[in-house]
Amino acid sequence: MMKGKPRTFIIAEGGVNHNGSVNTAKKLVKEAKLSGANAIKFQTFRADKLVSRKLEKAEYQKKTTKSTESQYDMIKRLELGVKEHQELVRFCRSQNIMFLSSPFDEESADLLEKLNVKMFKIGSGEITNLPFLQHVARKDRPMIISTGMATLGEVEEAIDTIVTAGNSNITLLHCVTEYPAPYADINLRAMITMKEAFGLPFGYSDHTEGIEIAVAAVALGAQFIEKHFTLDRNSEGPDHKSSLEPGMFHEMVLAIRNVEAALGDGRKRPAESELKNIPIARKSVVALHAIKRGQMITKDLVSIKRPGFGIQPKDLNKILGLKARRSIPMDQAITWDDLI
Repeated sequence: MMKGKPRTFIIAEGGVNHNGSVNTAKKLVKEAKLSGANAIKFQTFRADKLVSRKLEKAEYQKKTTKSTESQYDMIKRLELGVKEHQELVRFCRSQNIMFLSSPFDEESADLLEKLNVKMFKIGSGEITNLPFLQHVARKDRPMIISTGMATLGEVEEAIDTIVTAGNSNITLLHCVTEYPAPYADINLRAMITMKEAFGLPFGYSDHTEGIEIAVAAVALGAQFIEKHFTLDRNSEGPDHKSSLEPGMFHEMVLAIRNVEAALGDGRKRPAESELKNIPIARKSVVALHAIKRGQMITKDLVSIKRPGFGIQPKDLNKILGLKARRSIPMDQAITWDDLI
């Protein structure tokens, strides 16, 4: 890993994969820490403030949860109350992993502020909710904004709203809001477009299956990675199928750390590990035949072969016409000390 470069901040998106159980949420916290995540993120909401009682579920939700219940009923049973939030914050502290949560209404944002969250993570669905963004921005804490479903203009409008409210500590996450998200729709280059357009820290919130797209985002410079996290992908719930279990999440973290190490500092120079191979792999001028002391060096007396610790091939013409200071055996690399 290159010196001085901050490590990618990896968020395990526990979301609502606790299925409404604080004990399951604690298990998610513990496994996220063991898997190498920097933070675990949940969702803070009140069903009454989040969704109309008449709203149908999204198509992906219908496939992974009870088909007879409304989206409101599903959301309601996934709520965690104030006491559960307090318990989770304490537990995260005991496990030495950062607690994060995405608020979906002003009251929930206020609760997270009282819980002293280090930063606010704003879900993609709120990027056009400018009054809400303004409310959170005034809390003057770092804001990570997912940009799923948004145009560049909508992202710009959200940024302007937050900055006008007095908060410029913004990170943008590229995202595709589908579960799982098709690879052909990901458009990772849009992450770079946002970086160039706004000059803000950036990253990627991944809803694809597998780990390769998150790893590719890090190779492109992502400073934050968010990935859904579950104890069991076969559990009933809206997000389990598009989440990683602990073992695969750990593989993703290791892959990301390997990519970070491989990116380096950009200076083109021999790596420490390959210095020893230079004399073995490169070539130099060697005696094609035995050369006698005082004999003039001509082109028919020399060849270019390994090893590489003699006179470099680029200097071949410079030695033609010089004389041997000493006898040089056949196939021996010729050095400048051998010539006069």
